[in-house]
Amino acid sequence: MPHVEHAMGESGTLCGIPENQITRFRHLFEPERRKACPDCRQRAKAAPTRPCAQERLHDRLQAADPGQARDDLLAALRKVAKVRLWIRGPAASLARHYARLDSLTEGAEPAIEAFNTARTIGLARVEDGDWHFLAVLPEDDSQPLVARGPRTLI
Repeated sequence: MPHVEHAMGESGTLCGIPENQITRFRHLFEPERRKACPDCRQRAKAAPTRPCAQERLHDRLQAADPGQARDDLLAALRKVAKVRLWIRGPAASLARHYARLDSLTEGAEPAIEAFNTARTIGLARVEDGDWHFLAVLPEDDSQPLVARGPRTLI
């Protein structure tokens, strides 16, 4: 049915629609949404759990240098703050289109330096309260970085 959201499994949706019969849009399946397929909702709730985006990002950011922004982001992730975007790609392109470096007020300099020196990089944007956080996730063994700025409603 159009406008019904399904959860993906190994070879199709959790409710049984084969993968070759669907168009896939990647985003978090939220069982509580009105648009959620009732069968997928039920099966998703009964499925064994895997670490969610918040848990995976939280674990990754443990290696970041301690600081107020990092501590606040870790606390926000424990409260299941929204991970709005988590991508990896060419650093220059991500800086230009997704990082919002000009909006950062804390930790901006190291974040800008990371984007300027890396060829590829990962980033995650998280919103919590009055803040938007940028987690910079280097491809090499470098420490992740956390920066933040005031949240603006766009």
